Amino acid sequence: MIEELDALEELPDIDSEISSDNDDSRDFSPFLTEFNPYKNSIFPVLFIDKKLKILFPNEACRRLLTGFNSLAGLYLTDVFGKFFNLEDIRHIRETTLTGAGGYSWKGEVRIKSREISTLQTKIYIFPLDVSSKAPEIFIALFDDVTEENRSLLRSVFMSLLEASKLKDNDTGQHISRVNFYSKRLAKELFNKKGYERVDADFIDNIGFLASMHDVGKIGTPDDVLNKEGPLSDWEWTVMQEHTKNGAFILSTYPNPMAKEIALSHHEQWNGSGYPFKLEGEMIPLAARIVSIADVYDALRMRRSYKPAIEHKTTVEKMMESGNTQFDPALIEVFYNIHEDFKEYYENNKDKD
Repeated sequence: MIEELDALEELPDIDSEISSDNDDSRDFSPFLTEFNPYKNSIFPVLFIDKKLKILFPNEACRRLLTGFNSLAGLYLTDVFGKFFNLEDIRHIRETTLTGAGGYSWKGEVRIKSREISTLQTKIYIFPLDVSSKAPEIFIALFDDVTEENRSLLRSVFMSLLEASKLKDNDTGQHISRVNFYSKRLAKELFNKKGYERVDADFIDNIGFLASMHDVGKIGTPDDVLNKEGPLSDWEWTVMQEHTKNGAFILSTYPNPMAKEIALSHHEQWNGSGYPFKLEGEMIPLAARIVSIADVYDALRMRRSYKPAIEHKTTVEKMMESGNTQFDPALIEVFYNIHEDFKEYYENNKDKD
């Protein structure tokens, strides 16, 4: 931290490098009117002056950066500075002040707030009037590549998930329902005190990663995985290994939530679960959420070794386990929204 402060002190002083004229009092509206097409562009852009003060964002930019309540009148480095490294900030300032790089700069940054999922975006900064030898106004153009990168990453792991489904062919729509339940529970926690870690990224990630909870079953022998009737002791031991297998498979996923869910979704609040008999808040929050989602759906489903249980009885059974199997605070949240679980299950249940 001390080193970062020292580095900031070494950055050039903006005010010493700009003429003594009060640039903030300049009326830039004629320039902005002249270049109106940028204002209505489908590409998100910010108009900034050479001090990096934001004049205003166009409508596409407002839609992209919905988590930032106000932008106009602030400085680019104040709003987005924490997302850049110090060298990038230095280069951006040199670009607008001294004309480095032909008054142009490009880079990539991850923008994050609690209300919006992380945006991975390329940023291009260039003069509004490219013919000017001393530009006063610049455009910061955002090229959002979040979905492109996310889709590429998730498609790889979806292939693993599809492979695991070939092993356990009795799961039907189980994984899609568990995704919904987990995301619904996370959304309910968003504004609850004590769950500040549940932000937009957490909600988005658990809505996908919950489906990966049993991916480790790809390493479980078929005769154990698809056995009708109860498992013997040694078969049960083999079955439990799917949690460790899943954690190993998902260890390369960039978000640790994937590994946490796979490894710990069978742990229980009182420490009687597996594979490590974790108890209470030692169990990662995402795994505690997925545990509720997984058990609800497993009870509702008809499997080769058990009949389906109707919604009311399922809820009663789960509430009885509120202080043993499940996090008691989370099971209360589940109870408050259990009708949403029922509705989604009924609309997405497996065909007989």
